Amino acid sequence: MAALQAALAAEHAAVYGYGVVGARMPAGPQRDAARAGYAAHQARRDALQRELDGAGATPAAAAAGYRLPFAVADATAAGQLAAHIETQLTAVWADAVAGTTGVLRQTAATALRETALRAAQWGADLSALPGLPDGDAADGASGTPSTSASASG
Repeated sequence: MAALQAALAAEHAAVYGYGVVGARMPAGPQRDAARAGYAAHQARRDALQRELDGAGATPAAAAAGYRLPFAVADATAAGQLAAHIETQLTAVWADAVAGTTGVLRQTAATALRETALRAAQWGADLSALPGLPDGDAADGASGTPSTSASASG
């Protein structure tokens, strides 16, 4: 359950962060992508809450606000924030893949794939194995990516 609680906390932060991203995007394809990311993270958050509640756990609550990793004053910075959010989420979901089994692991793997694809869409420079530190991909070690409950995911 710890991996799912961490993923829920990160999804709460992603929803918050995408609110900022969408507010800074002009009308058009980038705003549409921001809206799609916002909706995807809301749906993932809601599904996690249901999963945790169904398992008898109390889902982690969203914070009242989150600290952004940098100022977001325009569309360029908003796109960078979206890439940052998704990149951070790849680490969270990689941890969830490692910390779950069965259907939950499949769900976490799907979320990992989706966040990696959105990160690439926003121009993030991903490693060969998104969500894992570069050293882990080379030596097979299982490190713990650092994550936080900020808007950075």
